[in-house]
Amino acid sequence: MSILIKDTTREERERIVAESIGNIYGSCDGCMAGLAEMYQDYIDGKKEIREINMEFNARYEKGGDGPSRSGCGYGG
Repeated sequence: MSILIKDTTREERERIVAESIGNIYGSCDGCMAGLAEMYQDYIDGKKEIREINMEFNARYEKGGDGPSRSGCGYGG
């Protein structure tokens, strides 16, 4: 079964995201709800899952969303 936007309905995309993430309300810190929001463009038919994951990985690898570090922790 294809998960591409062109091959799915909005309802199918909602189900794909829900099944992939699991219980989005089961987490007490709210991070799972954030994951559901991350895939809203896929559900709306604007971006493929692959695009969303690539954008997320690019931000993660660049450290754009994480805390900054002033050094490596080693003197020298």
